[in-house]
Amino acid sequence: MIRSFNQQLDQHGAWRSNFAHRLQWLSRWLTENELLDQAVAERLRGLESQIRTSKVMVAFVAEFSRGKSELINAIFFAGYGRRIMPASAGRTTMCPTELGYDATLAPKLRLLPIETRLEPHSLAYWRDQPARWTEIAIDVGDAERLAQAMAKVAEVRWVSQDEARALGFWNEETPDDNPVQDAEGRVEIPRWRHAVLNMPHPLLEQGLVILDTPGLNAIGAEPELTVSLIPQAHAVVFILGAETGVTRSDLSIWREHLVTENEGSDTRFVVLNKIDTLWDTLSTHAQIEQQIEQQRQVAAKHLDVPLAQVLPVSAQKGLQAKVHRDARLLEASRLPALEALLGQGVLGKRETMLRLAVDAGMAALRTEAERILKVRQRDLAEQALELQGLRGKNVSVIRHMRARIDQEQNEFEGSNARILALRSVQGKLLREVYAVLGRTALKADMVRLSAALKRPGVKFNVRKVYGETFDSLRNNLREVQATTAEIQSMLHATFRQLNAEQGFTLQAPAEPDLSGFEQELSQIERSHIHYLGVGNMLKLAQADFCDKLVRALASRLRLVNEAAMTEVERWSKGASAQIDAQLKERRRNFSKRIEAIERIQNAAGSLDERLLELATQESTLAGLQQRLSEFTALIAQQGKPSATAASGGELRAAA
Repeated sequence: MIRSFNQQLDQHGAWRSNFAHRLQWLSRWLTENELLDQAVAERLRGLESQIRTSKVMVAFVAEFSRGKSELINAIFFAGYGRRIMPASAGRTTMCPTELGYDATLAPKLRLLPIETRLEPHSLAYWRDQPARWTEIAIDVGDAERLAQAMAKVAEVRWVSQDEARALGFWNEETPDDNPVQDAEGRVEIPRWRHAVLNMPHPLLEQGLVILDTPGLNAIGAEPELTVSLIPQAHAVVFILGAETGVTRSDLSIWREHLVTENEGSDTRFVVLNKIDTLWDTLSTHAQIEQQIEQQRQVAAKHLDVPLAQVLPVSAQKGLQAKVHRDARLLEASRLPALEALLGQGVLGKRETMLRLAVDAGMAALRTEAERILKVRQRDLAEQALELQGLRGKNVSVIRHMRARIDQEQNEFEGSNARILALRSVQGKLLREVYAVLGRTALKADMVRLSAALKRPGVKFNVRKVYGETFDSLRNNLREVQATTAEIQSMLHATFRQLNAEQGFTLQAPAEPDLSGFEQELSQIERSHIHYLGVGNMLKLAQADFCDKLVRALASRLRLVNEAAMTEVERWSKGASAQIDAQLKERRRNFSKRIEAIERIQNAAGSLDERLLELATQESTLAGLQQRLSEFTALIAQQGKPSATAASGGELRAAA
């Protein structure tokens, strides 16, 4: 049985929610057994946050009048029994529209005025400026009012040619791309620059984000959409008209905005929409099927994608079939096949990434917690050996041992200078990392790029300009990698000394590998070079276009640098947490040893009783270690979406 995208996303959401609850349970269990040090807690929080907040973005891209909004209605909003996204004849969606859900915000539609393009700020900046957005409250339970609110994204303005030029919708260098003027010489442009719908729809609540984009002219006018939002989507659905096939404007969108050199196409799906226009009563069923198959093959060849990723669909008939519960018409629309492919391609890839994160997270967590248990086991063994040496000893020997423990404790507390020095140097080196990857350094790189792009004339050397900028950015990461190597070397040396002097079992955590961030920079570079190298060379002669491009780039690069800094910071905290945990365990060991001696001195407990207590504690620790291994293995197994999810009760029963 074919499962729709909605059903697969439902299952994916349920798995994420259940898994997050299991991580919370594990956190409580670790806390109860005093195994939750800073490093373990940090890892648990990161893993739980990744599972809970992980988003799945699907971008729908097409030229005008390809039925894109109707397809969104059919896949996601048929349950309302009517259209929610505007999907009438002609141009409907006039501005990029994001549909998602943030529980911390009220349900509403936010609209950013088109005039913000005249100001030197990126979309990322405007997202944090609520005063500049027009907000419309929505009632999720009222389909009519919701549809009326969404109709706002289709609003337009008629402006002079000069204003259209200033806003990026008119360019004498590319007259074929300019909108048609009316009798008064005015130009039709979108009223809004960007729209964001925050809506507690069941699918959006589970982390789905839908990006609905306008046609070629509007896409080209907003570089941030092409070089930031669309490349970050987990899947792109590109819609063609079944009756027209791949037109010149379709091919322009595909080549300029969707296909990047050296990038895979496994997340690019092509939809031949409106196959119902080929349903001709004068043609046989076989002839219609032959026409559709021929269009599929031509589209696959022109766009250079596997034939299996070109799907014929009738979004309008699919929506109609869902609303009227017409199973035969739904099958004829072929919508279920597209939904199934979307689910397998998008969610399958996302679940694989999360599963790898779960496996790595559980393995690291188990290592950290087991280290604490081993320290305790060693301390218990030392205590037992120490107490066994008291057999047959008189009161003065016991008093002398108490004094020796006090002396050891004082010497231990006095030896923390090396740890303080380590943390001081570690902090200094981390500040250097933040300086290299921080906003100030990135701003300097972007200023140099902007100055190079604004030099007069057509930028035939754009690859060199970008190459120099990205070489600098990659060198920044390599410099940080060298700094982490220096910190790692220092940790190894200091940990060896502490282990020898204090009997610790410190082990420097694996140095963070920043090569993945270098690869991400290279991917961003390729998307920019591809975008500029196809049909936008003339636009680079325009200063405002260069400004938009650099701002869009800076927004995306900032995310890469911040992610790299987070990775380094997490690694550094892991090393510090080990020290803190073993300092805590050593102090705890001193307290236990002093308590045991005092009890024996005061005759509150015999030597044999104390040794029996230690043996019991050793047995308890062995049991904890076994349960830790079992629990983390069980949770890792349940972290596989394909596995049958066990209830939290099974974990509690195992405890």
